[in-house]
Amino acid sequence: MSGAFTHHGGALAAATRHFGGGDWLDLSTGINPVPWPGAIEADWQRLPEREALAALEEAAAAHFGVAAQYCCAVPGSEMALRLIGQWAGRGAYRWPAYRTHAAAFPDGAAAEGPEGRRAFLLANPNNPDGRITPAEQLRAWHDDLAARDGWLVVDEAFADATPEVSVAGRVGDWPRLIVLRSFGKFFGLAGLRLGFVLGPGPVVAMLRAILGDWPLGAGALAAGVAAYRDTPWIAGARRDLAARAGRMDELMAAHGFKARGACPHFRLIEGAQDLFDRLARHRILTRPFDYDPHWLRLGIPAAQADWRRLDEALGDG
Repeated sequence: MSGAFTHHGGALAAATRHFGGGDWLDLSTGINPVPWPGAIEADWQRLPEREALAALEEAAAAHFGVAAQYCCAVPGSEMALRLIGQWAGRGAYRWPAYRTHAAAFPDGAAAEGPEGRRAFLLANPNNPDGRITPAEQLRAWHDDLAARDGWLVVDEAFADATPEVSVAGRVGDWPRLIVLRSFGKFFGLAGLRLGFVLGPGPVVAMLRAILGDWPLGAGALAAGVAAYRDTPWIAGARRDLAARAGRMDELMAAHGFKARGACPHFRLIEGAQDLFDRLARHRILTRPFDYDPHWLRLGIPAAQADWRRLDEALGDG
């Protein structure tokens, strides 16, 4: 299997070259298939004002439940992961996880806890298996790291749909906690490349010094402010994602697969070593894993036609 499909999701161009055809259904990323519908009104001829960045960070911080002084907007949490890895020093990351976690600490190691390292990185909810780490465990890891001047880094890229699992509100109270948040996954607008790092003063200062005066374009600033203030849409999106995830569990069970995870953006199934190719023949792209060929992660469809298409493809065994 090509590494184009096992490294990250979203490789539609590679899928078209490899399998042919068009009209692909992309279930490889976990991005909300029903994006925030608001219009983006931005002044493309002027450099963004500092006040626009401040307004975005205030709106996002209110959504996360943290003081704005701890919130730094970045051009995607992918970049922030790498910057924090370089800054934090010798680290470990929990595995399996998002591929960039290993890249953030190239000299680090996979581990189930800090294990004496200066930093420990994990996703919550975890990607790809959707497991949730309780706040009590995160606090214990934080305190262990803090005693050694280390850092607990929690990647909450998929936490918007289940805010009860977030520890974003503990930033500041837990002095060695860094939380990353993603805009594009929940709001369905990954192409904007917008994310946030929540951390104490030294973390925010480090990022601002690296990113400079204009870290974001006008489109990301305008869309982010409007979307984070759209509380009715946010509440509805959370309900819709939960309902679609439940429907996915029922569909997988009907075809003999047990879905794993508590993240409503995606489901992981086991015993699926031949399913990636079968679905690809129906022009449905999913996410396989080179380190476990029995795993397959599927995003959640939205349109009724996409549900029928997935059902038919799963039944074509």
